[in-house]
Amino acid sequence: MKVLVIGGGAREHALCRSLSLDPDVTALHCAPGNAGIAEVAELHAVDALDGAAVAELAASLRADLVVVGPEAPLVAGVADAVRERGIPAFGPSAQAAQLEGSKAFAKDVMAAAGVPTARAYVCTTPAEIDEALDAFGAPYVVKDDGLAAGKGVVVTSDLAVAREHALACERVVIEEFLDGPEVSLFAITDGETVLPLSPAQDFKRALDGDEGPNTGGMGAYSPLPWADPKLVDEVMETVLRPTVDELRRRGTPFSGLLYAGLAITSRGVRVIEFNARFGDPETQVVLARLRTPLASVLLNASTGNLAAEPPLRWSDGAAVTVVIASHNYPGTPRTGDVIEGLPEAADPEKGAEKAYVLHAGTALDADGHVVSAGGRVLSVTATGADLATARERAYEAVSRIRLDGSHHRTDIAAKAASA
Repeated sequence: MKVLVIGGGAREHALCRSLSLDPDVTALHCAPGNAGIAEVAELHAVDALDGAAVAELAASLRADLVVVGPEAPLVAGVADAVRERGIPAFGPSAQAAQLEGSKAFAKDVMAAAGVPTARAYVCTTPAEIDEALDAFGAPYVVKDDGLAAGKGVVVTSDLAVAREHALACERVVIEEFLDGPEVSLFAITDGETVLPLSPAQDFKRALDGDEGPNTGGMGAYSPLPWADPKLVDEVMETVLRPTVDELRRRGTPFSGLLYAGLAITSRGVRVIEFNARFGDPETQVVLARLRTPLASVLLNASTGNLAAEPPLRWSDGAAVTVVIASHNYPGTPRTGDVIEGLPEAADPEKGAEKAYVLHAGTALDADGHVVSAGGRVLSVTATGADLATARERAYEAVSRIRLDGSHHRTDIAAKAASA
């Protein structure tokens, strides 16, 4: 099987790593990729938002499967363009991807499907915004209706901050605050059959103790030792299957990766948001534990044959990912700094057994050095028999990496590992 992965972040590096280990994958390509992905896949220059260009590249490579990683190309219809060329694509249509592309659309789907979620108002005027903020009170949850690269949500007890963010959005969703721990649950679907993956938890705030601004995610771990063993079954019955059924009923079947961001509240499971693709950094830990070869699962989902797929196999151990971010992230990040210590970070002789580095925002400079090229630069991932071991290995590897001005959280999975 020849596979083309679209994207250039740590999520795509995790996907490429898993696909490169699959004996069924005979050729692996990625566009545009990054410095780390280049070690496991052949890179190609392409505008990931240009469906025609991506489809042409896939055809020229004689790809058997195209995996679209990021949300923006999905919302732009890249998967549709690939399928129109007769090539299987893993990723929803532009219409179905509105589940992530528009918070208001997602709320409408959930209401029709009876999916439990936070009460919300969709606002387009200052008067509507003030009314919604007043109705819910603090803490305020304000979400840009459209895509915002993980930075469109503000959760704050400061009314002025909440109102400022809301006014900056063309269309905004203001909703009630959901208490309780958050869980990410991915499911692979072909529009009918739904295959859940293992739950994970990510850390959105920039600083230890869940302080600081929201980010795209500063780390993650899997599995969740504190979660109810029946959680996946409950979410399948109350969230995932009803959502997939409702989209199919509307004539816009969802095929690809459906990501449910959940709050385990005092009143039960509630959906915070849907994403239409693998989440980052949860993908890094989920795929680290997946033992089933990935390519056939993605191909079966893309061709309507997921019902034939046997139950997924998982390792008994745990995985932890720690994100190393560049100076000033999640503000305007500084880029171009040389990254040192990458070989040592994944060297078993240096104490980083079963740890590896996934590149997110990296590039090669004119001298061939790996340099920072984005806000979240690296996802350092490690596995172990339990969370404590995986966590120790991840931070051991992090300690060997040097990037001027960088920062990372020191408490990823700490509470779960000590429970």
